[in-house]
Amino acid sequence: MWQAAFLIVVTSFSSSLARPNLKPLSIEMVNYINKLNTTWMAGRNFHNIEYSYIQKLCGTLLKGPKLPIMIQYAGGFKLPRQFDSREQWPNCPTLKEIRDQGSCGSCWAFGASEAMSDRICIHSNAKISVELSAEDLLSCCESCGMGCNGGYPSAAWDFWTKDGLVSGGLYDSHIGCRPYTIPPCEHHVNGSRPSCSGEGGETPQCVYRCEAGYTPSYKQDKHYGKTSYSVSSDEDDIKHEIYKNGPVEGAFTVYEDFVLYKTGVYQHVTGSALGGHAIKILGWGEENGIPYWLCANSWNTDWGNNGFFKILRGSNHCGIESEIVAGIPN
Repeated sequence: MWQAAFLIVVTSFSSSLARPNLKPLSIEMVNYINKLNTTWMAGRNFHNIEYSYIQKLCGTLLKGPKLPIMIQYAGGFKLPRQFDSREQWPNCPTLKEIRDQGSCGSCWAFGASEAMSDRICIHSNAKISVELSAEDLLSCCESCGMGCNGGYPSAAWDFWTKDGLVSGGLYDSHIGCRPYTIPPCEHHVNGSRPSCSGEGGETPQCVYRCEAGYTPSYKQDKHYGKTSYSVSSDEDDIKHEIYKNGPVEGAFTVYEDFVLYKTGVYQHVTGSALGGHAIKILGWGEENGIPYWLCANSWNTDWGNNGFFKILRGSNHCGIESEIVAGIPN
């Protein structure tokens, strides 16, 4: 009996040694991750922020309603070991773009509108280059969830096929019909942007008109999807989908250590779960023998590797392969 009790104490003590209770976003957590010499390097991406702001960024509601799975690939097709959509379709500028969702849990709308924009360019052979409006999706899709308080990626793609989306660029860009109206905040100690807090970031109102001076009209500016669907969690199915049709939207559970990602292939090592987060997956490869998905985040270019990151591929790490959605433009 006492041996069993001793074993439990030793086990719990060793696990507490393995995962110390580190203050989130602290330099201590950064140092702990880097001393582990794992597959990635940590650093401070946010210097001037409140913890509630980071929680707010994770606005994807996981395990929600799913679109039908599209089965469209026969086996036996040889996929490349490395693939980067930015190199495959160099004439599509949105593939290289990193957006900023500001103090709003709109990642579900960003991952969707980014991948949709890319696919319009890809499927038109670069004849149509448009930034679809994350604002239009965030504010007007009632079936998508709760706007800045979270939404479902699958519903976003369904909305694109049924209601369409107008164009709209980054905050204050005056590009397109409905540019994003929530300002980016200052990740650094000294800077010109407002500080990052969990306050604000209210869902913008849905308005069926373009900003002043823009033509054509709101209705004429709509871009539609022809189909929208889920992609199975099979690694090769996801690769095929990206290789044939362009980037997809994915979602996963974000832990506190992910917020500190700088370079390498991310895998969770410490910290608590913050919530669900949607991103754009645009390729895959291997780094030092570690398989990864190449992803674009929506936390500005001063986060991570100029806004991009790599995450462990092939083991559904943090759920990255279980929530893939996509669609074909009209």
